Amino acid sequence: MDFAAGWLEGRGADLTRHDLGDREALIASAGAGPVRIIFHGHIDVVPGHPQQFAPRIEGDRLIGRGAYDMKAALAAMMIATSDLAAAPPEGVQVDLVIVPDEERAQPGANATEMLVDNGLRADLVVCGEPTDMQVGVQAKGVMILAVEVEGRAAHGSTPWLGDNAILRALEVYRRLESLPFTRASTPLFPRPSVNLGRISGGDAVNKVPDLCRMDVDVRYLPGQDPDEILRQAAEVGASSIEVAIARPPADTDPEHPLVVALVESASAHHESSTSVGRDGASDGVSFLQAGVPAVEFGPLGAGHHGPDEYVDIPSLLSYRRALADFAARAGTLAPQVTAARDEDARA
Repeated sequence: MDFAAGWLEGRGADLTRHDLGDREALIASAGAGPVRIIFHGHIDVVPGHPQQFAPRIEGDRLIGRGAYDMKAALAAMMIATSDLAAAPPEGVQVDLVIVPDEERAQPGANATEMLVDNGLRADLVVCGEPTDMQVGVQAKGVMILAVEVEGRAAHGSTPWLGDNAILRALEVYRRLESLPFTRASTPLFPRPSVNLGRISGGDAVNKVPDLCRMDVDVRYLPGQDPDEILRQAAEVGASSIEVAIARPPADTDPEHPLVVALVESASAHHESSTSVGRDGASDGVSFLQAGVPAVEFGPLGAGHHGPDEYVDIPSLLSYRRALADFAARAGTLAPQVTAARDEDARA
């Protein structure tokens, strides 16, 4: 965070640091005008093996933890913001928001939610998440379920006298991933997803475990009812199921004038930039809940959260240019953006 702050200040961006208790966020601004857009990036990553934190280049690929999700996109956003600070387009203010905790998987507000609660707003938010130069207008909702399954203890030498909670938990999970809601589809998504993210059970190796806990990551589709999903989950035989984290689906109008402008800017640098659905969630949901349109848009790559995560290096130049072009287009759209803003306010 200190590096990002110093780099941006050294290139003329108007920088503010936001103290959010045990963490901080940065906002670097460039330009001024009636249209306001936000480039949003995060510096944190999910855990990885030690070798994944030693980046390497193979051909056109930069490989390493966070290369695709989303340090490379953030670097391109920083450069685009410095470009705009040096030569601001008319009619638009660009705010680059950098947060440290988008990958947060614990209950409680993250930095973006706190910034939005404190009044951060824009006419469009562009989250630099992995999208292969597509513009993501929809994303699945998130429901992290804390599941407990009880069994019956017995000596490890006589397992037939007990009821193994871990084995029962696996049966419960199989029922969860086969519930009726998992068979739904929409034009942008073939199906919801259910993932067993963590499991913990047993307190002694020579004892049949009598309790098992699971964290199950449910991603549901725009239009699905989370209460109905919970009603179905209550029938799978768990001792208890609680929602640990919940985020609604993302759904932004693909015909919003700024979304159209972003698609056009991206298409000028990549042949197939269209509005798409995204399986993963992002901090864009925090803005959407406050009535601010948000999309996801990032460079080419693959493997985020996996062992061979990489970003395509040539696409970073296209991505940087697309962002700068989009800012210039946005500045010419003040009447349309104002009309869209008024319509959203009435809605």
